[in-house]
Amino acid sequence: MEEVKVIGASPSLFCVRIEWALMLKGITYEYIEENLKNKSPILLKYNPVHKKVPVLVHDDKPIAESLVILEYIDELWKEKYPLLPEDPCERAMARFWAKFADEKCLMGAFGACWKEGEEKDKAVESAIEPFALLEKQIEGKKYFGGEEIGYLDLALGWIPHWLPVMEQVGEMKLVDGEKLPLLNEWCHNFIQIPLIKESLPPREKLVNHFTASVGYMRSLAANNQ
Repeated sequence: MEEVKVIGASPSLFCVRIEWALMLKGITYEYIEENLKNKSPILLKYNPVHKKVPVLVHDDKPIAESLVILEYIDELWKEKYPLLPEDPCERAMARFWAKFADEKCLMGAFGACWKEGEEKDKAVESAIEPFALLEKQIEGKKYFGGEEIGYLDLALGWIPHWLPVMEQVGEMKLVDGEKLPLLNEWCHNFIQIPLIKESLPPREKLVNHFTASVGYMRSLAANNQ
């Protein structure tokens, strides 16, 4: 019998993607909670390069980086709830937008979250633009995957739950329901899926996590001035 483990941290939006994929495919796994302030020997053993979560350990073979893990899961258990589209072009575009969202939407949102003053105003303005591009990708569809959620939906699954926390902590608004109605509707549809809704970390835990992260980033910026 194959052994599947997920080394993760509950506030991490990168880790929950992996659990969603495994649950959608009906794969039994062991979850190992990691303390990122005091990294365990098991994390250092299985991800000695980046020393980050998530890590998927399949039959003692480690796979790191969340988007890479999603593809690995999909290729390994192809017959169970396919995540990526069959069409090669659509598969490539799903990968493109997932990477785009991590690099532009997520990093832009977090950057805007911790910055202050005039820098914050510029960061917020810049962070809004990538979400407008995602809005165009959902036109005519219920989910980014079509009628059912897929790879890109899981990659963007942080937007409905994690982004509002970033907006609260950073005292800003990036996804306006009136300006981005399609993305807003997708957020509502996605987060109401029972499997998704039941596996979300408590909002208070995320608020504490991002408040600490923002404080840390601001202290670093202050020390570098």
